[in-house]
Amino acid sequence: MPGRRVTMADVARSAGVSPTTASFVLSGRTDMRISDASRDKVLEAAKMLGYRPNVTARSLRTKSTQTIGFVSDTITTTPFAGEVIRGALEAARARDHLLFIAETGGNRAAEAGLVNGLLDRQVDAVIYAAMFTRHVTPPSELNGRRVVLLNCLAPGFDAPSVIPDETEAGRAAGRALLAAGHTSCIWAIGGHRAIPATPGGVFAGNERMRGLQEVLRDSGVGLEGVVECQWGPDDGYREVSQILAAGHRPRALVCSTDRVSFGAYQALAEAGLSIPGDVSVVSYDDQDIASWLRPALTTLALPHYELGRVAMELILGDEPLGTGEHRVPMPLRRRSSVACPCRG
Repeated sequence: MPGRRVTMADVARSAGVSPTTASFVLSGRTDMRISDASRDKVLEAAKMLGYRPNVTARSLRTKSTQTIGFVSDTITTTPFAGEVIRGALEAARARDHLLFIAETGGNRAAEAGLVNGLLDRQVDAVIYAAMFTRHVTPPSELNGRRVVLLNCLAPGFDAPSVIPDETEAGRAAGRALLAAGHTSCIWAIGGHRAIPATPGGVFAGNERMRGLQEVLRDSGVGLEGVVECQWGPDDGYREVSQILAAGHRPRALVCSTDRVSFGAYQALAEAGLSIPGDVSVVSYDDQDIASWLRPALTTLALPHYELGRVAMELILGDEPLGTGEHRVPMPLRRRSSVACPCRG
């Protein structure tokens, strides 16, 4: 049988003070005249007895349970995006909050039940998250609640969104090539499309392409070609092979994902072309494969940890949430796949 829970009255009795004094000390109140000696006795007694505050009673008094709900489609079971959870967890722990995590698997009926379950447990707020950046319709149960949208947008819904800055990532990819001296024969592989299971890739593709074309255009440089394809290794291999077979000679490739880059690497190797001596390659996402490729791949990293951290710090802030977008930078991982075109 578990032992009896230590109460505030036990602490007061052990410290030799009144229950009122113990209550003020243990709740952190400083608006009562309590001597340092009495305060130290209470804290020492609490430590010795292993006192822990009654969270339920405290929540009734403060109107806060210090818990946050986190609802996602598939983030929690996707290793690549697990850093989102870690970022949110560490930010919550820094503020003495617990995180309740629920995953819907994309099932709208299950989503409503999970959201209601969190609300029944009196969570203070909810982070509503998506694995891929896309437009969503949050469940009606969240209307009027304190909510932050993570990696998704919901025009007309009263909540802010925290998303990767895909447009600036596109600009950064363009700047990386320009800085290396690339001014011609630049191809974009992957374009605006997404792999079938990830329709949200359309949002990322559009924004990345917009930023890339913008920075190249501002420097008087244009893309020689844009190949629209899905975002897997086979697609990168097939499309780059076809470009080469048609007699084109790219000097730089901007691939929509690291997986596309992996396929592009194979096609270039089969054609006897070296990276970066003959062709420079820059990509997006910074999956594990990026650092394992040889040469290691220069890529724009999805800021998973920062997305989770920013969303949690936003929802735990003291200010009204409002709406609008909070864009988190995608850092450039400079590796070995980009070089001056004069090397070829």
